[in-house]
Amino acid sequence: MHGVTGQATAVVDVRLRRQRLRPPYGADVAGVLRHLLAVQSQEFAYARWSIAQRTPGATADDVEQAVADGTILRTHILRPTWHFVHRDDLGWLMALSAERLHQGNKGMYRQTGVDTETAARSGRILAEAVAGGNHKTREELGQVLERAGLPGKDLGFIYHLMHAETSGILVSGAPVRSTGGALKQTYALFEERVPNASGLQERPGFRGDERDHALARLVLRYFGSRGPATVKDCSVWSGLTMQDIRRGLDAARSLSAELTTVDVDGVECHVAAEEVESLARSGQPARPGQALPRTRQAEPRIDLVQCYDEYIMGYSQTRHYLGGTAPFFPEDKGPMHAVLLDGRLAGWWRHRLSGGVCGLEVRMNREPGPEEQAALDAQAQRYGQFLRMQTSLV
Repeated sequence: MHGVTGQATAVVDVRLRRQRLRPPYGADVAGVLRHLLAVQSQEFAYARWSIAQRTPGATADDVEQAVADGTILRTHILRPTWHFVHRDDLGWLMALSAERLHQGNKGMYRQTGVDTETAARSGRILAEAVAGGNHKTREELGQVLERAGLPGKDLGFIYHLMHAETSGILVSGAPVRSTGGALKQTYALFEERVPNASGLQERPGFRGDERDHALARLVLRYFGSRGPATVKDCSVWSGLTMQDIRRGLDAARSLSAELTTVDVDGVECHVAAEEVESLARSGQPARPGQALPRTRQAEPRIDLVQCYDEYIMGYSQTRHYLGGTAPFFPEDKGPMHAVLLDGRLAGWWRHRLSGGVCGLEVRMNREPGPEEQAALDAQAQRYGQFLRMQTSLV
C-alpha cells in the first residue's frame, strides 16, 4: 500500500464532494448520471443505489423509472462492461468508444464466428425484432436469432448482442419483472431511445475536429467529477489511450478553464479549478495504513457503496487513496461491497431481500465505536428508504 500523506486527507475530501457523495448532492437521478457521465452497472440492484445515494430522498423506483422511460440507458461501453449512461450522452460516447470496443472484441468475434457478414445479418434481424418499441428480453432475442439459424445462446449469442450494441443497433429497453419479482433487462432499438443517433451505424466515428471535441467533453466530465486524478486513471476508466486523454486535455484547455493541473504527492493530477484551494492543505507524511485525520464533519460518516462504485472504479493509478484493496472478491463467499468510513475502506456489506424485508450484512474491519455504529445505523436507515423496505443490520 502507498504511504499516506497529509495531502491525502484533502484528496479524499475533494473526491467525495466531486463524486456527489457529499454536498452538493445531485438534484435528481438523471442529474447525478449527467455529472458522472457513466456509472458501472453489472449488478443492476446495487447500481441503482450508486445513483440514488447521491440524491437526497431518491429511491430504487426513481432509478427504475428513469431506466424504463429511457432517460437512463444501460449498455456495454467504455472498458467494456455494463454502464448506465444518460440518453443525451450515449450517442457521442458510443461513437468515441465503438472502434476500440470492436477492436478489443476481435479475438472473441473470430472465436464465436461473428464476422462482418454474420454480424450485419444478425444486426438487421435484431433491429427488426425490437423496432417500433417492441422491447425484448435476452431470451426472446435468443429465440429470434435461433429461428434465423444464428446462435441463440452461449458466447456466440452474447457477442452478436454486444456487436449490435457497439454498432448502435441495440440499447436497453424498459425492464420487465420476472415471475420471482427480479428486474430483467430488455433491448430496444438504439435510434428510438438515443436522441440524434441516426447515422451512427453508417458513420460510427467522427470527422475533422469532432473527435477532439468529444475527447474534450469526456475529460471535462471525468476530471470534473472524479478529480484529482491522473491521465492514467482516466485512460483505464474510459478504455481510451493515454495519448487520447492528453489530446482531450489539450482540446479542453482551449474550450474551458474548468480544469487545472496540480501536484498531489509528487504525481501530476487534474481537477476542477475551483478545488485548488481545498487541495492546498498539506501535512506531515503518515505511516502506511495509518488512518487519515477526520475531514470537515464533526461526526464520523459511513457510506455503503457497491463494489463497482465510481468512487472505486473511477481510479486505477491513484486508487490507493481508498485505503485498501477493492473491488474485493472474498474466498468465503462473504459480502463484497465496500463500507467507507470518512471515505476510507472500513469493511464489506451486502443486502439480503426476503419477504419484503431487507437484512444488511456488514463486516467491519474492526469493531465500530458508538459514534461509528450510529453512523452505520443511519446509513442502513437511508438504504431502507431507498428500497422502501423495512431494513435492519444482521
